[in-house]
Amino acid sequence: MSPTHLVTFARHLLPTALRLALILALLSVIQPPRLLVTLGEPQTVVTRNALAGMHTLFVNEVEEWKIQRGLAMIREMGAPWVVEFLPWAYMEPRKGQYNWESAERIVRHANHQGVQLIARLGFVPDWARPDPNAQTTTFTYLDPDRYADFAEFAAAFAAHFRGRIHHIIVWNEPNLTGEWGMRPVDPAGYVEMLRVVYPAIKQANPDVQVLAGALAPTLEPPGSAQGLNDLIYLEEMYKALQFRIQNTEYRIQNPQSPIQNPESKIEGRPYDAWAVHTYGRTAPHDEPPAPDRINFRRAELLREIMARNGDEDAPVYITESGWNDDPRWVFAVTPAQRIAYTLGAWEYARQHWPWARCVVVWVFKHPAPAYNYRDRYTFVTPSLEPLPIYEEVKKALAD
Repeated sequence: MSPTHLVTFARHLLPTALRLALILALLSVIQPPRLLVTLGEPQTVVTRNALAGMHTLFVNEVEEWKIQRGLAMIREMGAPWVVEFLPWAYMEPRKGQYNWESAERIVRHANHQGVQLIARLGFVPDWARPDPNAQTTTFTYLDPDRYADFAEFAAAFAAHFRGRIHHIIVWNEPNLTGEWGMRPVDPAGYVEMLRVVYPAIKQANPDVQVLAGALAPTLEPPGSAQGLNDLIYLEEMYKALQFRIQNTEYRIQNPQSPIQNPESKIEGRPYDAWAVHTYGRTAPHDEPPAPDRINFRRAELLREIMARNGDEDAPVYITESGWNDDPRWVFAVTPAQRIAYTLGAWEYARQHWPWARCVVVWVFKHPAPAYNYRDRYTFVTPSLEPLPIYEEVKKALAD
């Protein structure tokens, strides 16, 4: 008997509730099978600019084939770098109980496509927040007495993905109130987090590069409820470090951490490199930097602060950048300008920023439409249809 005949039979002979249950059961039987995802042959990225990269949000994709295809499209576009947000709460939902699968399915496809994946760690699980019901704090709130918990997780993450993930960003945009648990931002508090987390990661995996900073470009003055100017914040971080980078050694101790080795001596700084965010807003990619201006070359002002503090040897990874082309947003440009500025930024960095290791643009795609200006940062639709900027970047970098 065909599914159509069964539905007709149920309609005439069974009560409503039973008819509904039977129809749902039939639909579950006749629905198409889940798409089988296989890896295939390992790939490599061919590109004209080794700095080019994409920030992705694959962690919230339901269907694995979209992760695979999305990373393949990034490779085909000619972008060797990817930054992915991998939330702590997803991977350690209960203290000491790790579930790596949400990250594994991204890492295995990134490795297979030949792209270099930078992991951004954050997003506090409920058990690490003060309120057991997590109602009084946000997922960006982490008390200093919980830094050791974050360090233990980050160390387990670095150990688990050793040889597959080579770069880890510690936290995101700590100079914004919303990213610092809706509290006043605290450069010294972020430095203390680094002092606890960095040695734990390096003990677990000495080969991984730990990236600090990831500061949001903002002009907020001291005392603002929104955050703090990234230039001021970086200066305050160096003051909090209380040491000159060059020819200086210091000991980091964290007796409460179960992973800290009291005999270990960390030379230099509690990070290996800086993550920098530098958005273009309405300015062209080559507009000169100025302290009162947010533009792409603002990264050079941060680099000057690094140099003044003897930190010239620390490389910089631009882990967020880009332009928006929403016609209704005040900080947007035209679609043609967005294409030109994006390609121009990659080329400008290649020619003028020897200290930069990558320039990663926000954002490849969203899992679902946002129905606001955020959709106009993307390069493909949620269902992976290429937008004009994707096609133009692919022509410039790979074709």
